[in-house]
Amino acid sequence: MSNDILKELRAITKNKECWKENIDNVASKLNGNYSSSVKAKALWLLGEMGLKYPREIERYVEDIACYREDKNPKLRERSANALGRIGRGDENLVIPHLDRLMKMRHDESENVRHAFIWACENIATSAPELFCEKLEIFYEMISDSSEKVRIEAPEMFRVIGKRKPDYVKPYLEKLEWISENDENPIVRIHSAGAVRITKKAMKNICQ
Repeated sequence: MSNDILKELRAITKNKECWKENIDNVASKLNGNYSSSVKAKALWLLGEMGLKYPREIERYVEDIACYREDKNPKLRERSANALGRIGRGDENLVIPHLDRLMKMRHDESENVRHAFIWACENIATSAPELFCEKLEIFYEMISDSSEKVRIEAPEMFRVIGKRKPDYVKPYLEKLEWISENDENPIVRIHSAGAVRITKKAMKNICQ
């Protein structure tokens, strides 16, 4: 049964032309007696659908958001992913859930914490102002116990720095130090990228 449904969801994923007409069908997989694998795939697909068709996904955002607190870390991860993509399509759909989304930075699962940062980056691409006063959170996550979280965290400064460089400016010296001294080469690269993008944006504003 699950394999058949997963096969169906994979087929829908590949055929973007049928997404709009299948939103209700995919969303129905969240609330029935379906396996975690089916729900995880449905959450991911609903996120991608929400980026393309945010208004059509609006009535399912609450159902998607509820999985932030599921006991299964894969479903928490996919909930964050989906909220990020939907928020990139229309930030107003996820603003009511933003405070609870921010709490996911404390999740015990490194994959969920990683998904949290990725989701925030997506939302910030369309609405950087939602995170301008929250950058300390992402700076602290550069020191996370998980390497994959540490690698992703500087990317938030790149996203914000490109659009709201004044808010990243107070972190430039710290990011430069990390770009030269961190033990992880990708953390160094991502930190250097955030510095470069922010300085470029600041220069463009001054011109």
